[in-house]
Amino acid sequence: MVAIVLLLQARRQMTAPELAEELEVSERTIRRDLDSLLLAGVPLYSQRGRGGGWALLDGHRINLSGLTS
Repeated sequence: MVAIVLLLQARRQMTAPELAEELEVSERTIRRDLDSLLLAGVPLYSQRGRGGGWALLDGHRINLSGLTS
């Protein structure tokens, strides 16, 4: 999940299939992880249609130094 957030920070927007390919997991795993991130309060949104994908709200940056197990 941390890798998803880092990729979205770096690339601004990615589709679930792009994330799955980059992270070498299934698209189902990506969708499950995106749901978990949303439930944890990470400010994500999705855009449907051509040119759509997942992104952090307003280029939001996550400070990962405070994460715990």
